[in-house]
Amino acid sequence: MRLVLMGIQGAGKSTQGNLLSKQLNIPYLSTGHIFREIAKEKTKLGRYVKEIVTAGLLIPDEKVIEIVNSYISRPEYEKGYILDGFPRTTYQAEKFKNHVDKVIYLEIPDKEALWRLAYRNENRDDDTIEAIRKRIEIFHQFTEPVVNYYDEIGKMVLLDGTKSIEEVNIEILKSLGRQLVENQILEWEQKDKSIIAIVGLPGSGKTEASKFFEDKDLPVISFGAILNDYIDKHGLTHDTATHKKLREGWRKEHGNEAFAVMNEEKIAKALEKNNILIIDGMRSWEEYMYLKKKFPQVRINIVSLYADKQLRYARISGRKYRSNFGEERDVDELLGANMGATIAFADYLVKNNFSLEELHDKLDEVYRAVYFK
Repeated sequence: MRLVLMGIQGAGKSTQGNLLSKQLNIPYLSTGHIFREIAKEKTKLGRYVKEIVTAGLLIPDEKVIEIVNSYISRPEYEKGYILDGFPRTTYQAEKFKNHVDKVIYLEIPDKEALWRLAYRNENRDDDTIEAIRKRIEIFHQFTEPVVNYYDEIGKMVLLDGTKSIEEVNIEILKSLGRQLVENQILEWEQKDKSIIAIVGLPGSGKTEASKFFEDKDLPVISFGAILNDYIDKHGLTHDTATHKKLREGWRKEHGNEAFAVMNEEKIAKALEKNNILIIDGMRSWEEYMYLKKKFPQVRINIVSLYADKQLRYARISGRKYRSNFGEERDVDELLGANMGATIAFADYLVKNNFSLEELHDKLDEVYRAVYFK
């Protein structure tokens, strides 16, 4: 496990780093520690580092990377490490990206950091409020782009650093797939059953979201598949009138929770073998309430996908089924299918206006939140 801890000064990196080091049995080190240790060595590199640091200069990026790579190549870091204070620039991050598995960013407001540092250093004359402000300013200027870089390549975990030490530690362990049980670190084992119900207007990305979860080996039950399969089997036409007629007929028989009723057996069987189940296209509020009643021990998480209207219509135009409908279909879904309530009541809102990669990143955050809840 190769971790990087990031955050402005006072965010609690050293506290968490030392705690994680004991829990994960891997060394915690900061670049300050590295430079101090190397500066003690009677070597060419040691003299170089000592001269630069003593002169109050910044060690060039290439040299910093060379030093860190050389340091962590030692046998004691073979099983992993927790780095604090490196990388500090996007150039360093890009050159070092193959040596990082996960980046934990402890986010706290500047005022909180200022208070923590001032309190921690109240007896130090050399660490004035103005000096602390300057350090925070430098972080925002040089290091925040590094945070964005790791976020873009999917290695960033953003956590609330204002919580207690114990709470932050638990959240970090969860993000690593670990849990603390009787002072022992174990692989996280999910025991609760959960349903992730994907909702959203046509073209918002429900099918793509379902595929994302399916690629994680999670079972997906599509409520709309019953309707589409029925139409194909009976040689009917995929248009608004046909869909509406069938849906209203089934609702007359089973109520507004019709699709949940018709899929109940599939859902029950899937939950017997899996802890998380995906429902693609849950529509009505009655379907949601029916599932809560029938599966009271299962947590149902509604994930609402949103995309701008014209973008949705452009996506719909390339579909096999019902590719030429816009506002008429939107209204039918919101009012006729009573989808508006489930969208408004969603536990997670995912905006899908941009790249597929960004959608997957957001869905991965939802998955982690549900899995570790």
